[in-house]
Amino acid sequence: MSDPMEQFKVIFFEECSDLLISLEEGLMQLQAGDSDEEVVHSVFRAVHSIKGGAGAFGFDRLVSFAHIQETLLDDIRSGALEMEPAYIAVLLQAFDILSELVGAAQRGEEVADDLGSDVAKAMKAILDQTGVPMAQKDEPAPASEPEVDTDIAEKNMRLFRISFKPYEELFQRANEPILLIRELGTLGDLTVTLDVSDVPDIEEMEAEHAYFSWDFSLITEYDEAAIREVFEFVEDDCDLQITDHGVYLSPEAFVEDAQAGLFEDIEDEPDVSKTQKAVKAAKPGETVVSQSIRVELDKVDTLVNMVGELVITQAMLREQGGELLVEQYPNLVQGIEDLSRHIRDLQDCVMAIRAQPVKSVFSRMPRLIRELTATLGKKACLVMSGEETEVDKTVTERIGDPLMHMIRNSVDHGLEMPDVRAKAGKNEEGIINLSAFHRGGRIFIEIEDDGAGINKKVVLEKAIANGLVSPDANLSDEEINNLIFMPGFSTAESVTNVSGRGVGMDVVRKNIQSLGGRISIRSVEGKGSKFTMSLPLTLAVMDGMVVDIGPEKYVLPLANIIQTLRPGKEDVNSLPDGRNVMMFRGEYILLVPLYDLYHIENAIENPCEGLVVVVEGDGGVLMGFIVDDLVNQQQVVIKSLESNYALVEGVSGATILGNGRVSLIVDISTIQDMSANQSREFQSALPETNKISPQAQISSEIH
Repeated sequence: MSDPMEQFKVIFFEECSDLLISLEEGLMQLQAGDSDEEVVHSVFRAVHSIKGGAGAFGFDRLVSFAHIQETLLDDIRSGALEMEPAYIAVLLQAFDILSELVGAAQRGEEVADDLGSDVAKAMKAILDQTGVPMAQKDEPAPASEPEVDTDIAEKNMRLFRISFKPYEELFQRANEPILLIRELGTLGDLTVTLDVSDVPDIEEMEAEHAYFSWDFSLITEYDEAAIREVFEFVEDDCDLQITDHGVYLSPEAFVEDAQAGLFEDIEDEPDVSKTQKAVKAAKPGETVVSQSIRVELDKVDTLVNMVGELVITQAMLREQGGELLVEQYPNLVQGIEDLSRHIRDLQDCVMAIRAQPVKSVFSRMPRLIRELTATLGKKACLVMSGEETEVDKTVTERIGDPLMHMIRNSVDHGLEMPDVRAKAGKNEEGIINLSAFHRGGRIFIEIEDDGAGINKKVVLEKAIANGLVSPDANLSDEEINNLIFMPGFSTAESVTNVSGRGVGMDVVRKNIQSLGGRISIRSVEGKGSKFTMSLPLTLAVMDGMVVDIGPEKYVLPLANIIQTLRPGKEDVNSLPDGRNVMMFRGEYILLVPLYDLYHIENAIENPCEGLVVVVEGDGGVLMGFIVDDLVNQQQVVIKSLESNYALVEGVSGATILGNGRVSLIVDISTIQDMSANQSREFQSALPETNKISPQAQISSEIH
């Protein structure tokens, strides 16, 4: 049986992930000048919650650092310190250290003794400005009897009576009363009374039910809001009443009466109409039900796989049902159609469980912009939209690095220096728009800047100098733009911490392609550039077009298909290397014989006798796939070939069709590269005087 504490640790670290995102967002809001009181409170609560949970599991290093950060934030929210830009810089550094400590605790790793020591000293130096040394801000230990503290005696103290009665389901929500009591004890002098009157006989006792309740007397300098924060995560799982007795004493009276036990004579049932303030009290007999539950990701993945198998079974039934006569079996045929519709709805619901807003990825970008502009001496403003757009969890986990590369590229290579922008009549502060939206069953993420755009002349010269293209290449503007995605390409004059190594944008394209996505560029010199990523909403299921190629059936991603047609003889022309091109919408596109790339015999080779499926590849390049015929359009469950068999070039995965046969899914991007490689191989076999670019081939042969 698994250790319950390990299960709670998993929950704690999941909450830490959300809290760190909230913390960074709040700090960036403060850095942007949003001094709203609620923002400061949310930042404080995030650190406070991380510290409380870390203490429960004995992560002392994490607790110590978080305590200093929490104390600084507490002084800021209480008004003891005025927020200054220098403080934000220190708090952002503290966020980095806190994230590192949380990660180390999660991995069970030891951290260097001096990790974060400089940041901790900086925070203590700020705290010392309040006139109270950090040592005096440490948490007092809980005490059963009030002790005289000369520092506390100089403050106005209040007495609170707190009644805390958990519901039976409290433990099932992964809450622990002892942790709350410890936290409450840090606010002042705490007296605890345990009530066991609701504990049943041992035969009737349920191991996971909470039966104890508590009454507390708390002497503290804090207000009711601070006490309320201690119980903020269990307010829906208990009856909680906080009574403020409003006791104010002079320092002398406090010392004298505390020693004499004055508070023992205060009545247990005060006048509710004058002093009682209930935080939250449920009606008698009413149970407050949580609106969410935590589920392990493995269980969700298992559910997704089971629904995938259900989709395959449904496809088989539908194919078999298509052979039935509607007149003879109307109810059976209708039932199969209803089953198909319900399974589609079920699949959408299951996929929605794994969906997450891209906000978790977008939230890292303001910090990146801030650091880059400080390093490069530029000015930039990030405008984000569509943060709540949802996508599969796997996609959100893997688009973070590509997105950071593209943002870094926009700031470093796209935006000009402030003086250059001013001379060009632009605002000194550049604008980078980051947006996300759904369209056609895919998610689109756009990064647009108002910088200098791509200097096509410089890009082409660099590509020629690096041997990436031949000197006589006649490339279109779009092809020149796409050169920045080639391995080893960089326009940076020198290698810096930001750029210059030529390992950025090619990694971006590879990562996006590995997700079944595409990336395209639109750029206008002097106006700016727009990068558009198109990604599938999920990596488990996709809409596809099943096509015949000889005796085999292949699946083309429906999102890439532009049009299907049968060209006339006058629309098709041949190149010297034996390849064919077709006139489509006023321009020539390359015809790709899939039967040749996949080595399929007995397939239709003449495009005028078969069909041409026009698809969009990387960079918006159009190609025509020669196929025998279209079978149908259907939803297919993607199975990994690499994990179940081996990596096959030109194939992104496999699926099981309704007839039970395995069908391969065409990888559009790889086919595009394979076709380009064939052209380069042909060119390399020609004498030097005969080598021409594909564009030149088309122009010379057609015109």
